[in-house]
Amino acid sequence: MSIQVSLSGLSFCILNTNTQSVVFFKSFPFEKKGNPNDLLDKLTHLFNTESTLKQSFKSVTVIHENELSALVPKSLFNEDHLVDYLKFNSKILRSDFITYDEISANESVNVYVPYVNINNYLYDIFGEFEFKHFSTIVIETILKLEKNTSDTKMYAHVSNSHFEIIVTKNGQLQLYNTFDYTTKEDFIYYLLFTAEQLGLNPEEFPLVLLGNVTKEDELFKIAYTYIRNVSIIKTSTKITLANGVNEDCLSNLVLLNSF
Repeated sequence: MSIQVSLSGLSFCILNTNTQSVVFFKSFPFEKKGNPNDLLDKLTHLFNTESTLKQSFKSVTVIHENELSALVPKSLFNEDHLVDYLKFNSKILRSDFITYDEISANESVNVYVPYVNINNYLYDIFGEFEFKHFSTIVIETILKLEKNTSDTKMYAHVSNSHFEIIVTKNGQLQLYNTFDYTTKEDFIYYLLFTAEQLGLNPEEFPLVLLGNVTKEDELFKIAYTYIRNVSIIKTSTKITLANGVNEDCLSNLVLLNSF
């Protein structure tokens, strides 16, 4: 099972490893963004009320989705300086626990703050489990897609209240950043501003959208108004869906690529 946790919602995905098929997928968006204590209350409620979550699992992966992360080249990384990597671009507390993921695809280290209260709660239920930062999986997935390419491409991973911009060039990561938004105008502003800073021509570079977005959404429409080449990523996975599983699962590349 993989669990994606954020202050804006929770998502669960259960994979049958024998058939490589998703047998359960469900998302629980929150009406408004909460805090880590609210998140734990909602997670506890779901484990008490969703019978499917009460079974035993071969493995459990938890994906922490927040803006409290920073990429560091592996050659410059020093485990004694985790706070220093985060303090200049993230609001962290003295009491925050900081950890990191290694991203082998581009020899970098992703330093981040997980939701410790969530990890502690799930440890009491499952014992040992794996956890990663959301951006680790996003970056690994996109770099895998771009491995043998030679062009420059911009990706935007869309969530309910924030989105990530990932830019690749010649198969290498050029930029990763996260932005809060409330309107479609916020969304296109950050896309065009990023393009301008990188010297990318909206008439030329491809923009690929993924996550919580469809061609009928206002975000897609406004992007297509200002950027000539806009598409939505097609699912690239051998995982199939069991009968009755919502096809919305296919848009959640983070959960699908966490197994």
